[in-house]
Amino acid sequence: MEAKVYDITGRETGKVTLPKEVFGLPWNADLVHQVMVGQSSNARTPVAHTKDRSEVRGGGRKPWRQKGTGRARHGSSRSPIWSGGGVTFGPRNDRNYSKKINKKMRTKALFTVLSEKLRDGEILFVDSISFNEAKTKEAVKTLEGISKIKGFGGLPQKKKNSALIALSSHDINTAKSFRNFGNILVEELRNLNVITALTYKYIIVANPKEALKMLESRTFSKRNSK
Repeated sequence: MEAKVYDITGRETGKVTLPKEVFGLPWNADLVHQVMVGQSSNARTPVAHTKDRSEVRGGGRKPWRQKGTGRARHGSSRSPIWSGGGVTFGPRNDRNYSKKINKKMRTKALFTVLSEKLRDGEILFVDSISFNEAKTKEAVKTLEGISKIKGFGGLPQKKKNSALIALSSHDINTAKSFRNFGNILVEELRNLNVITALTYKYIIVANPKEALKMLESRTFSKRNSK
């Protein structure tokens, strides 16, 4: 399994061999959905909070005597059935939404998404993306060059979630150069996850040799053989 490698001007510079364990997996919607739901739940921070009857101020005194009034019996004016009382089954900020996701599941789900994107022609390998200094002008030239590649012509025009540039290591100049683009995200490949990979239409992998080594090191078979 091979893929073409380009430079930032859109010219083909060679090919790279792709591992089947990363880019040759069949689509598994159930696994991807399960991991997505788990990651979304783990990132959730509860904010909404309602008070139950024990937290609402007041209501310590019995509204009226138990018998003899002809009215229904009540023990507190802060009962949930009273106006101004507590809330039953309302949202609480102490609720735990976290879900357990096995490391093997996360890895396989990510590789499943990458395999599907490769089949759809939405992954591009670029030999290098780096700048001597943070310049938006250089980032514009890079996008214009990449947009010349077949299948990536709409890259600069898409307003949101156009492309994710995955770097093999942190590059502050590259990150700052693309910071003014609302449709581009620069991220280290080691931080790539299922949600981010599915959010952006295209994934541009810089320095493919180092990137593929990093991805292969996350495979289950490689860890088992050590």
